[in-house]
Parts: sequence; C-alpha cells; structure tokens
Amino acid sequence: MAVVHVLAHFDDEYFATPLIARAGSDPWFLYIADYATPARSSRRLAESRAYLAGLGVPSERVIHVGAGTGALDGTVHRHLPELLPLLTAELERVGPVERFVVTAWEGGHMDHDACAALAVRVAGTTPIDQITLYNGPRLPGRLFRAGVPLTENGPLIRTRLSLSAWLVFAAGVRAFPSQGKTWLGLWPVMFANYLRKGFAYQALDPARVNERPHAGPLLYERMYGVTYAEVAASIRTAWPAGSPGNPPA
Repeated sequence: MAVVHVLAHFDDEYFATPLIARAGSDPWFLYIADYATPARSSRRLAESRAYLAGLGVPSERVIHVGAGTGALDGTVHRHLPELLPLLTAELERVGPVERFVVTAWEGGHMDHDACAALAVRVAGTTPIDQITLYNGPRLPGRLFRAGVPLTENGPLIRTRLSLSAWLVFAAGVRAFPSQGKTWLGLWPVMFANYLRKGFAYQALDPARVNERPHAGPLLYERMYGVTYAEVAASIRTAWPAGSPGNPPA
C-alpha cells in the first residue's frame, strides 16, 4: 500500500528525508502549490525528482497536482475548492493508502497549513504523520525555529539516524540550487536544532486543524501579513460544514 506525501512546495520533501526510507516500496509525492512560470515549475520539479530518485523514488511517483491551477506560492488556502478534486483524482490513481505524510499544522507558512487541512479532508480514517518545517511561537518579527515540532501537536515520535544517514541528510540540501538563498538562512537553524534535539515527527489529529496552531502571532502572520482568520475562513468555506478539516466559525 502507498505512503502518500501531500506537500506544498518542491523541496518540502527534504524535511521528510528520515521518513522516506520508512515509506517502503510505494512512496508517492503530491505537490500542491503552483508556480508563476512553467520554467520555474519545471526546474523545481526536476530538482525534487532528482533528490527523490537518490532516495529510490521513481520519477512517475513525484506529481505536480497544482500545476496550472494558479494556486501560487502563498495562496494555496485560497484555491482549496479547485485543488481538492485534483488531489482526490490523484489518490484514486495511486490506490489504497496506508499512511499520509504532510507538512505540519504549525502556523509557519499558510501553504503548509492548507496542505495539512487538505490531508485531513481526504484521509478519512487513514493515519497522518506531520513533519515540522518551521514555526515561531513567542518569537518577534521574522525570527523562527526550524525542525522543532510544536508541543501543541502532541507527543513526539523520534527517529534515530546513523552518523552516515545524518551526513547524507545534511548534504542533500545541495539538490535544490534554485532555492539556495532560502536554504542559506533555513538550513543552519534546522540542523542546529536537529543536533540538539534529534529528528522527530508527530501524528496529526484531525481535530487540530479546527484550532489555531498556537497562541500569539503566527509566523506567517508576522512574515507575510496573512491572518489565521483568513486561512481558517478559506478552509471553512472550501467544503461543507462538519466535514473533516473544517474549522468552526
């Protein structure tokens, strides 16, 4: 059975690297955000396919679900009604799903949270694991933490890595040259935290996407000026009231 990764952006899979081997022989990667030009989309897709090929994932299992939708980086939450049927169609093609892996519900980036809500909507009773990217509770301005799961998301599930696995993981960032400027600021913080705390992920309780990720200003509110109220309202209006992943008004 498949392990399906529902991710916002090409390169989000990098944060899931320690889990990809666990996925077994049938991992799939479904990317939701669109990009401003076909050239940029193609370049970033090629980078992710090359990185995942190095981890044993065939290129045909790396799929750009959001291609051509206009759900550009930062606006995925505004396009959920168009994205949901596309994701559902891909899942039908994939077949039975054993487990989902999704970007965490953590208030770091609105696209990541939108993907968490999408995963809850399509998963039904299938378990969902969430991988932390970055968040910023109790931090000011543009400061953030990378690779540190929110306590609000529940118990940590730790994954032990050998020294060689850590080295391969750390060096893998070179696979994303188009995002070099972003990783220059993100990677050192991420691996400093891994060195202190190790790698861990969490189960995603569907009820979490009915709650504010954490108290106080969210990182995407501080960095991008997108409010949690807007994201929650977009999710709430994307599918019927009472559906999984539909926050209360």
